[in-house]
Amino acid sequence: MYRVFESLDALVTVVEEARGVPMTSNCVVPRGDVLDLLDDVREALPGEVDDAQDVLDRRDELIDDAVQEAEQTRSSAQAEAQQLVADAQAEAERLVAEARAEAEQTVARARHEAERAVAEGRRQYAELTDRAQAEADRIAHAGRAAHDRFVADGQAEQARLVAQSEVARAAHAEAARIVDAAEGEAERLRRECDGYVDAKLAEFEDSLTKALRTVSRGRSNLWRGGPQNGVPSGPAMNGRSGTGMDLID
Repeated sequence: MYRVFESLDALVTVVEEARGVPMTSNCVVPRGDVLDLLDDVREALPGEVDDAQDVLDRRDELIDDAVQEAEQTRSSAQAEAQQLVADAQAEAERLVAEARAEAEQTVARARHEAERAVAEGRRQYAELTDRAQAEADRIAHAGRAAHDRFVADGQAEQARLVAQSEVARAAHAEAARIVDAAEGEAERLRRECDGYVDAKLAEFEDSLTKALRTVSRGRSNLWRGGPQNGVPSGPAMNGRSGTGMDLID
């Protein structure tokens, strides 16, 4: 087939390259080259045509074989699918039966456990109720006993306090007397303190008065022996500095 195609391509090339006849669409081709190419095509075509005819002849046979194989495959697949469905149904039924049996067993165990738990709860409730009742009775009895004891102690304490009322009145009177004495003593001490402070202040005032007098005399002496018309009276004023501190000393 490739040889046929090559010969045809060469023939097309010869025609395309052929010299044209003026004023027409015809051309002049080399007869020998064209005949050689046509011979090649003639020699190559019979074998290829026979092969193609064989393929065409076997087409129906191949199609029938393919259809038969497809039908067999479909039948096999359908049978296998039916078998798989049957197996799956059987497995599902088995699993359902096992699950139902397991569920029934679980329910039975749960019911038994619930009944046991209820019985145990009732027993514990009865025990707790009895224990609580006994504890309540004990606490009530103890409370009544404590109440009676507290009432008796209160009555005894009341009698004791009544018996000690005279002592309390005497204690209050003595306390008032002590408070009055303490207030008098505090007033006396305050007056003595005020007198002492006043005396100290008078002494301090006298000292300040004397100091002021000394300062006044020093200033008077300073100005009496001071410079005349802005000129100092002497080089060192008899060894004094002229500041007034010598008079204070």
